[in-house]
Amino acid sequence: MARQLRLRLGQPASHSRDQYVAGPSNAQALAAIDAWPRWPAGCLALVGPEGVGKTHLARAWAEDAGAIILDRLEPDIAAAAARPVLLEDVDRGVPGEALFHLINLAARDGGGLLLTARTKPVAWSAGLRDLRSRLNALFTAEIEEPDDEVLAGLLRKFFKERNIRPGADVIAYLLRRIERSAISAGEIVRRLDEAPDELKPVSRVLARRILEDD
Repeated sequence: MARQLRLRLGQPASHSRDQYVAGPSNAQALAAIDAWPRWPAGCLALVGPEGVGKTHLARAWAEDAGAIILDRLEPDIAAAAARPVLLEDVDRGVPGEALFHLINLAARDGGGLLLTARTKPVAWSAGLRDLRSRLNALFTAEIEEPDDEVLAGLLRKFFKERNIRPGADVIAYLLRRIERSAISAGEIVRRLDEAPDELKPVSRVLARRILEDD
């Protein structure tokens, strides 16, 4: 008899606010987002390492605020007039004149600007002197690498998205052994999910075996 393939019915990733894992490492960012629309000059720079949830939080804000999401390489300035705007990965390069105009528009009635990046605005490239001064003055909130509370929540979230119910001791075991990042949490869950069926179910024994193979 042919071997039956296991059907994976994973749940799609969600950017809804109620799916965001909160904890001490992102408390500052959550408070800053919740201060909308009272951001100084209508702008907020949300910064932190790759994989800590900047996009999740930013997209949740964009949905709640009715914001337009612009292409960072070719931002449509006209579309940004009199409405909130989300522009991501600003540290990877944005036309300086366009960014200057977006910051100015954010302070007007109906405007607003959320920028995401891995580094703080003072480190962003700025060819225009007036842009440099505006970047240096931006209201900034930082998301740090996950603490235990957030990392455990991320592991549970990633397991749930793959319809996996790990053993009760698996989360605690992984917390003590994986790198403290959302990327590492997602990777170990993926490897556990893709382990051969004969090694299942997901357990502490399987987690140890996979980690020892590194």
